[in-house]
Amino acid sequence: MANLISTMMAAGGALDAFTQALDVVQNNVSNSSTPGYANQTQTLDGREFDPANGYVGGVVAGQIISSRDQYAEQAVQQQTTLLGQAQQDVNSLTAIQSQFDITGGSGITAAFNTLFNAFSAWGETPTSTVAQQNVIQQANTVASAFQQAASGLKAAATSAGSELQSTVANINQMSTELAGFNQQIMNGDRNDGALDAQIHSTLEQLSSDGSISATQQTDGTWNVLLNGQTPLVMESQAFALSTGTTSPSPTSPIPNGPPQLSLLSSDGADITAATTGGQLGSLLNLVNVVVPTYLGDGTQAGTLNTLAESFASNVNTQLTNGYQSVGPPPVPGVALFTYDTTNPTNVANTLQVNANISPAQLAATSAGPPTVANGVALALSQLANPTSASDEIGGLSYTQYYAGLASNVGTLLNNANERLQSQQSAVTQAQNVRQQISGVSLDAEATLLVQFQQAYEANSKLITVLSQISEDTINMLTTA
Repeated sequence: MANLISTMMAAGGALDAFTQALDVVQNNVSNSSTPGYANQTQTLDGREFDPANGYVGGVVAGQIISSRDQYAEQAVQQQTTLLGQAQQDVNSLTAIQSQFDITGGSGITAAFNTLFNAFSAWGETPTSTVAQQNVIQQANTVASAFQQAASGLKAAATSAGSELQSTVANINQMSTELAGFNQQIMNGDRNDGALDAQIHSTLEQLSSDGSISATQQTDGTWNVLLNGQTPLVMESQAFALSTGTTSPSPTSPIPNGPPQLSLLSSDGADITAATTGGQLGSLLNLVNVVVPTYLGDGTQAGTLNTLAESFASNVNTQLTNGYQSVGPPPVPGVALFTYDTTNPTNVANTLQVNANISPAQLAATSAGPPTVANGVALALSQLANPTSASDEIGGLSYTQYYAGLASNVGTLLNNANERLQSQQSAVTQAQNVRQQISGVSLDAEATLLVQFQQAYEANSKLITVLSQISEDTINMLTTA
């Protein structure tokens, strides 16, 4: 009778083990399409069989083993970081490129061409009030084109700054979520497959925003670092990032240049230079590197300002060196353009036509000797195709120099588009490898389901038979 009871106990334990295994299979099937979920396996441990000492044998449910591979996860996160950076580069550089038109249909190129044509027409009729007024009108067009370009680039930088703040807020939110997940683990949910899926789904989303490294601790919690050194999550504590601005130092080449954006860790340390990956890296690079190339910062005037200053200064010099009238006494010309001379990074934004100039004050006559009645006007018209180094900028005409500015951002955008396409493929490949390692195979789960179901039914039948034998045995002993 003792052997029957021991056998029934072993069979009952097996039923419990198979029930748990069936639950794991069902959980796998239910979460087969859940982002971040990794297939789990219920292990079965054999119990010691030694009837003489009361060990009845059988099987019991062991640990639940996750198929998640951390190397595959890291590969996905790394490729996702590069993808996030490339995608943000494309978005931001597209906005920058829209500020440059080299087709001649609009913008600075078109404004240059119309002004050069106005200079040429003025050279043909240097005393014509209509020609003089047209010069002033087209000069206004050039000034407006520079102002619009500077304004557009500033708007793109401002938009990127707002996106940076949103990205930082998103990182802080996900860090808080991960800290909460760690608290759940510390409270005993370490083997919760759904929680594990949430953690890794959040880590993958986070990796798009910045370059992170996530390490699981011995207690099952996760530590997350940005750039490999700045804490975002430690156990149940989240560390918030913030943004700020850094103005040029008083000893900088341009101390009154525009400030740069900075990224700060939770303790206030500046981590801008170390942040190069993901959307964070892309946005910081756009605001602090790409836009200052055109609009300047504490160390440079910016190519757009350099172009505006060089062009306006050249035109002004030629006009003020010429004569409105040869007199006697000769009356010198008046400068056509004005701009902020105290801040090299503010030239394009402040470029405008001299509000006090009248058409008659345009000096068409070159001083000579000999004086030429339309000498200045003809010299200005030749700025379209200069023959003198003094009428060039960096060895190029003004139009060619501007085309170079547009070409530079076009090259950056083309490179970003190529990287985006490449990274989309790389992320897909990394995700496929991860799926092969830790994804749920419905076919495999169906096979396990049948196996455990059959084992469960067999043990149930065994218990039924043992129960009947026990009942018959008791009846025999009772009637004996």
